[in-house]
Amino acid sequence: MSWWENADGEIRVLIAPDNGTSGTAAGNLLSLCHPKSGIATDYLFINEGLHELQWFKKSHISWFLGDYVCEDGSLYLSTPVDPVFIMLPIFVDARMKKGEEPGKFRQLDEILYIEGYPGYQHLLPVLEKSMGIVCEVKAQRWTYIVAQCEIGSTKFFRLDDSKVLAWLCAKVDRLKQTLLTLDKNYAAQDEKHTLIEAVSIVREYMRDEPWVELLCNHLRLNLQDLTIRADDNCLSAPDNMPQRSVQENGGGESTNRKTAKTTRQAKKVKVEKDSHNIKDMFSRATRSRTKGP
Repeated sequence: MSWWENADGEIRVLIAPDNGTSGTAAGNLLSLCHPKSGIATDYLFINEGLHELQWFKKSHISWFLGDYVCEDGSLYLSTPVDPVFIMLPIFVDARMKKGEEPGKFRQLDEILYIEGYPGYQHLLPVLEKSMGIVCEVKAQRWTYIVAQCEIGSTKFFRLDDSKVLAWLCAKVDRLKQTLLTLDKNYAAQDEKHTLIEAVSIVREYMRDEPWVELLCNHLRLNLQDLTIRADDNCLSAPDNMPQRSVQENGGGESTNRKTAKTTRQAKKVKVEKDSHNIKDMFSRATRSRTKGP
């Protein structure tokens, strides 16, 4: 856990992986489009892994940080997220599919050039392997004609719907098995309800059209069942539960989920845009803070 003070005197507490001996560089905050809402959202990229930021805020809580007291008791928590979820909408647009045509093959660096979002370029080293799971990949080799020796190759990617569906089914199956180990209530309910719960979780990271609809048709589920389940979770969720995906509109707002209690609005937190070294976002706290008892 790190605690740092920025230039405005605001302290933020972040729980995130330490780059340690395996990390090659300090983490970076990347501004990327949320795969479901399309809203600019901050993600942490560290140790060649992508993490979403969740924001936790509860009333009447402060932090005791060393010899000092931080009045704002909010907490940022980074949790790993599969980059394939984040990249699906980008690769859908990149293939420029028309009608029944499968679309075009594109180079990875060309796909990741998104105007206004330079953060995608940071993901280039890890996406070649991860996106190969859901894409058709073709390698074009370059050969020096005189010596007849290969001097390099370039890979081209095109999203494949059948591979995406297989990947989603594997995700859902793994979630089902995990849910059964988390709570005995899942083991007591029938398999269909557990399946709906697993698909509902995956749905938080995808648009209904085409992926959720495609998944539901394959699993013989009704999309309306997922909507009812989401409404039930909304009504039963406590008002102090972690808010997912820290968005650039200034708060820890959760995607596609509203809390039941709306009478009190959480304090908005400023979040930097674009890509920053995480140690530029946080500067070490000074002794100018109020000392604790």
